[in-house]
Amino acid sequence: MDKRLPPGQQWIDEPLIYDINKNFSIPEEKDIHLYIVGEVKNPLKIPYLEIISSGNLSKIKADFHCVTGWSVKDIEWEGILAKRIIEVVKPSEDVKWVFVKCYDGYSASFPYEFFKKDDSLIAVKMNGKILPKEHGYPFRVVVPSLYAWKSAKYVHTVEFLKDEKKGFWELRGYHAVGDPWKEERYG
Repeated sequence: MDKRLPPGQQWIDEPLIYDINKNFSIPEEKDIHLYIVGEVKNPLKIPYLEIISSGNLSKIKADFHCVTGWSVKDIEWEGILAKRIIEVVKPSEDVKWVFVKCYDGYSASFPYEFFKKDDSLIAVKMNGKILPKEHGYPFRVVVPSLYAWKSAKYVHTVEFLKDEKKGFWELRGYHAVGDPWKEERYG
């Protein structure tokens, strides 16, 4: 038995591509920003070009688990660690949820406690290269401890909330948390 593989999953070589909308636009690089808002002391608007040219990206290597039953080993992500964002924006003590908004109309929500983990980040690179569009360019929230639908692609805004706000799949009956080790697929 593979201790890295959650119940109901099987290993594959590359992540499959799922999108809710293929017809959407992303601004030119010079106009792309990551917004960190909500119940925070210091909201942020960070230019994409500043992030990718900073030379100060953090790396994590993590397995990636899709709710449909596949998993991919050791994907390397580079970006801004969630804990660094948290240190700067200083969320309210009452924050319990993170809500993510994306260029394609997608959204995802998950408990704040998972975003605070050491391996959660906002990725701009995957396996040593700028995120390809199909994997979430310009920004992808990566929360390895949850199913991949929580690791939203095409992100432009991360919002800290006191109360749950359901994202795209949560509104359609998926689990509010999505822990693959507990097989939290549906609410």
